[in-house]
Amino acid sequence: MFIKPSLGALLTGALLTAGSVSAAHAQEVTLNLHQFLPAQANVPKLILDVWADKVEEASGGEIKIDRYPSMQLGGAPPELMDQVIDGVADIVWTVSGYTPGRFPGTEVFELPFMMEDARAASCAYWTMFEEHMESEDFKDVKIVGTWVHGPGIFHTSDPVQTPDDLQGMKIRGGGRMVNELLSLSGAEPVGMPVPAIPEALSKGVIDGTTIPWEVTTALKIPELVEYHTEFEGAALYTLTFVLAMNKDVYEGLSDEMKAAIDDNSGMNFSVFAGGTMADADAPAREAAIDNGNEILTVSDTAAWQEAVNPIYETWVAQMAEKGIDGQARIDQARELMSGTCMGATAEM
Repeated sequence: MFIKPSLGALLTGALLTAGSVSAAHAQEVTLNLHQFLPAQANVPKLILDVWADKVEEASGGEIKIDRYPSMQLGGAPPELMDQVIDGVADIVWTVSGYTPGRFPGTEVFELPFMMEDARAASCAYWTMFEEHMESEDFKDVKIVGTWVHGPGIFHTSDPVQTPDDLQGMKIRGGGRMVNELLSLSGAEPVGMPVPAIPEALSKGVIDGTTIPWEVTTALKIPELVEYHTEFEGAALYTLTFVLAMNKDVYEGLSDEMKAAIDDNSGMNFSVFAGGTMADADAPAREAAIDNGNEILTVSDTAAWQEAVNPIYETWVAQMAEKGIDGQARIDQARELMSGTCMGATAEM
């Protein structure tokens, strides 16, 4: 026998259903963020924590982001991208070049003497990511931000001012492009992630390293070398970074949670991150001066540029093998950095 429910029963059922939906939406999601530097280093402290805090706040407390520095979830820095693809980590910050040749589109910004301003380069990087790399290099992940660091320089046990000074020296490089630059300059490149540098220097495995100023304080580089070589004008090199998220994890979030992430991602975050890294160079440089170290400046870069320029022709040929017009990418990056991206600024 069918019994018609009362209006009160219907309303009660509707309210219970709505309450269940609201409870589901209000359920907290905890994400882990994995990266390779100590928690007190500039990037975790000034960029990743700021981003994570902003996302947590924007989500109204529905998203919680646990931070795991210094590879605390296991593995080595070159494994970070696979960790986020495989779901070992929900979010990772990594150097694109830690897996050489895997993300060829990013390498245009790592060519020698290509970058002069980290904010402009990070702006151009995001623009070209959206146009080219999102569907090519990074189709397996959700990219939150793309950026570069400030000018890469030499930190060495002996003074370096010309390519001749590098002859026979073992120098750490952070990626494929940097290692090619070192080889053409006469050094013996030694590839290794940033966390391995202090031990390699202290044990004499390497005679110096290429990194930007900002990370030298966390690694105590001024205590391990005596000389630092800067370049006037365009930087000797820079490295490219991504903050990447597991695609399935992102897609599984509510629309409100996705919005909390999206509103703190993209161009604005990328320019903020690149600019923040570059701004952290100056205090680290002062720390080296206070330590009594000697800073050398290369004003005439002609000899260096002559030594490393073959990288451009080689890279264009390598991109052609992948079906990419490398020269067009170089021209586009330069046009963006000197045009629409020049003077780019952003705050979080």
